[in-house]
Amino acid sequence: MKFQYILVLSASMLFGFTGCHKEANELAHHHHEHSHESHNHEGEEDDHDGHDHDHEGHDHAAETGKEKQEHDGDVIVLSPEAAGRMGVATDTVSVSDFNQVIKVSGRIMPDAGGDAVVSAPTSGILRINKNINVGSEVKAGTLIGSISADGVSGGDANRTAKVNLEAAKAEFDRVSALYADRLVTLAQYNAARAELDRAKAAYSAPAASGRATAPISGIITALNVKSGQFVETGTPIATVASSTQLTLRAEVPFKHYREASAVTDARIVVPSTGTSVKVSDLGGRRADSGNPSAGASGGYVPVTFSLRNDGSLIPGSAVEVYLIGNSSTKAVTVPVSALVEQQGSLFVFLRLDEDCYRKVPVVTGRSNGSEVEILSGLSGGESVVSAGTTAVKLAQSSGNVPEGHSHSH
Repeated sequence: MKFQYILVLSASMLFGFTGCHKEANELAHHHHEHSHESHNHEGEEDDHDGHDHDHEGHDHAAETGKEKQEHDGDVIVLSPEAAGRMGVATDTVSVSDFNQVIKVSGRIMPDAGGDAVVSAPTSGILRINKNINVGSEVKAGTLIGSISADGVSGGDANRTAKVNLEAAKAEFDRVSALYADRLVTLAQYNAARAELDRAKAAYSAPAASGRATAPISGIITALNVKSGQFVETGTPIATVASSTQLTLRAEVPFKHYREASAVTDARIVVPSTGTSVKVSDLGGRRADSGNPSAGASGGYVPVTFSLRNDGSLIPGSAVEVYLIGNSSTKAVTVPVSALVEQQGSLFVFLRLDEDCYRKVPVVTGRSNGSEVEILSGLSGGESVVSAGTTAVKLAQSSGNVPEGHSHSH
């Protein structure tokens, strides 16, 4: 009869066995050597007896290993070096004031007071710049379109005005020189000066260039005419919305009307990027005077904020909004990034020491978009993984505690 000894080594070289798994490794190694030396191969009877004896020894060691495994089996090992390379970071579970939160959908819109109109400086045929479209970002002075009166019946009125201005200036210069020598009357001098003023008023340098430019920096939100269309002087060509001042409009179900009236702040989450920003951190303020009923429609009431754009928000984009009320309660909270979902359940990874972690199931409550309330599983003060949870999950799947060896006949 042959005896086969199997030593199970399941931890990956990346994570290694350190710290809290050191004793389990030593136990498995000692058990293997003890069992191997106790077997007697000199005779069948003695061998059988030796087998009985060794089998008992093996059972005893295995039982000890089993107890150790039950104690340390859920510990995850990840060396500090590997954790650093993989961006693992921790945060302390806090017990603090947690405001009432209403999660709703919303939209980022241009600020109503930040719009500017690009007007035609002269009459003629408009040619819109090829880089200009709705949604284009422009700076003050950016060329929106050019206008030319060439080929238009009646010609370029501004060109005629320019000729008249030049003639009026020349006449005024001539009369001024004569008046200095008292060779013309004061009436003649004043008449020449009035004609020059009329010529200046009739001529516009911007109109002469035919350039329609953006008066402010922002986003093109509307193009009112098409390229190749004839426009009169003053015709609105485009609308530019300031990209620095924005309006957040959140749609709140009417059942939350009372809570909406008490909202003082909000957190914006952009679904496409996952970025999160608090309205108050952007100098934002409630813009509807706390009376959302004024714009109620379709079972929803609007809550609006005016805020400064930090560059992460795009006018017209849909966002998730966590409206924050002014009432608060004490709650155990962790960063949203600390939560890990597996098979429909939520967990966090506790950091036990510099290279040991444990997965703990939790039940969550409210969320404000940045932190989430923990109803059970944590009590506060624990250290949880808030970044790099994927690395800890990988260590969990590849860094099991050795179970010793199996013994088969």
